[in-house]
Amino acid sequence: MSQGSNFVDYVKICCRSGKGGAGSAHLHRDKLTSTGGPDGGDGGRGGHIILRGNSQFWTLLHLKYRKHIIAEDGLSGGSSQKTGKTGKDEILEVPLGTIARDSETGDVLFEITEDGETKILTPGGRGGLGNWHFKTPTLQTPRFAQPGEAGKEEWMVLELKVLADVGLVGFPNAGKSTLLSVLSAAKPEIADYPFTTLVPNLGIVSYRNGKSFVMADIPGIIEGASKGKGLGFRFLRHIERNSVLLFMVPADTSRSIKEEYEILKNELQQFNSELMQKPHLLAITKSDMLDEELKAEMKADLPKIPTIFISAVAQQGITELKDMLWKAINEE
Repeated sequence: MSQGSNFVDYVKICCRSGKGGAGSAHLHRDKLTSTGGPDGGDGGRGGHIILRGNSQFWTLLHLKYRKHIIAEDGLSGGSSQKTGKTGKDEILEVPLGTIARDSETGDVLFEITEDGETKILTPGGRGGLGNWHFKTPTLQTPRFAQPGEAGKEEWMVLELKVLADVGLVGFPNAGKSTLLSVLSAAKPEIADYPFTTLVPNLGIVSYRNGKSFVMADIPGIIEGASKGKGLGFRFLRHIERNSVLLFMVPADTSRSIKEEYEILKNELQQFNSELMQKPHLLAITKSDMLDEELKAEMKADLPKIPTIFISAVAQQGITELKDMLWKAINEE
């Protein structure tokens, strides 16, 4: 399978939870008792459909072709107040950062953010009450019980937003994949043409004293991405879950550094204005082609955010960049 088809960040599934078991209307009878009272047990609960966070997953690929999720029905209650067996839950493992939405309304139901965290996506039906619950002084032998509650059948949308400490933001060929490959063990595809990166790539960046943080290489944004142009619109949502945004502008850009940063910032603001509240840092890439005089000239017209000149290929400014990122992550 291609790189693009392996990364699945959106699935729509039909969830059918289990029906609750019926309560029992049994009356107690044995060889010594011919007219015993009610002793029917309750029905078992129908199976839930549950999402569980799993840090070993990073895509929803395993759910792409599993359109119908069906949980087990609960069993009916028995005599001697025996409760019926609970229906088996269907547990779906999902990557961290998965959001569950109602497909009809688009409302967000919840988000899975921690390893092992569980949330009920579609609850199973409750089991019916046995007839012993309905015994009263005036109705001592009720011959009826409660039926089980029906399960739910509904279409749900699961949407993945990549969780990372640092998100790389830039136009195609800004050097994001190259930086990620230098800072971490990730092996993103790198080539000299637009949209080499078709899916977000994650890498763990080692820092001092055994510390580390997660960096995400987001596919290149183009002007107009917030309106659906290019690949950017599909992946802008992944930037929402990054703690710090590192804007990357190449030193050989045809525009000014400030102009390119403002265009990128505007696309994020049009998509989600809350992204402006996150810490912004600026890395001017491919800086090995600049001398100190050129750098001094460029510094006079830079945006008013923490900025650093780097070259991933020449390993210039990489340690200082990690220090800046670590400080921004922990201040946040």
